[in-house]
Amino acid sequence: MEMIIHNSQIILASKSPRRRRLLENAGIEFTIIPSCVQENDFLLLKPENYVRTLAEAKAQDVAGKNPDSWVIGADSIVLINNSILEKPESESDARQMIQQLSGYLHVVLTGYSIVCKNTSTIFSDVIKTEVIFKKLTDEEIEWYIHTEEPYDKAGGYAIQGLGSFMVKSINGSYSNVVGLPVCEVLDQLYRLGVISRKSKLTDRKTRAGKN
Repeated sequence: MEMIIHNSQIILASKSPRRRRLLENAGIEFTIIPSCVQENDFLLLKPENYVRTLAEAKAQDVAGKNPDSWVIGADSIVLINNSILEKPESESDARQMIQQLSGYLHVVLTGYSIVCKNTSTIFSDVIKTEVIFKKLTDEEIEWYIHTEEPYDKAGGYAIQGLGSFMVKSINGSYSNVVGLPVCEVLDQLYRLGVISRKSKLTDRKTRAGKN
């Protein structure tokens, strides 16, 4: 077995419970400090530039007040036919979004950024995942939009929750659709030296050799 060694403090610049759970499940120790960045300030950018710029802005905002820490910022959008589907604000919004997605391929883009002010480090990237929904009946759509799931999620659905019944296939990172590309984020934290791996088995053998 392996354990993760944390060489520096990590901050998640997001109040998303899904991103928090993804990092916790990956064994990362971190604190949460949501950014104050307003997403509407970046809406005129092209989709990939939008999520990358917004993720970096969120990380920079929190890093400015915590210069010794490594700050992770992220933003996700659902894209279909070059149209961005934001979080639905009403039942009719949710219905329209799920109807658009029904039977078609859409793309989930997540921009993520890792920033440390004291080392002058800024790394940002965008991960793309393709998702295909099955053709939904009116009854299925009505049932789903009357659950609590759609209303705080881009595109109006949760692949990790009740919304999983709608997903016919996925090409790319699953965690990216949930809200954070865990594989890519952890790989980058390793490359930057923020975290490292240590084998528990090796550690036990080392201690045994000293006895």
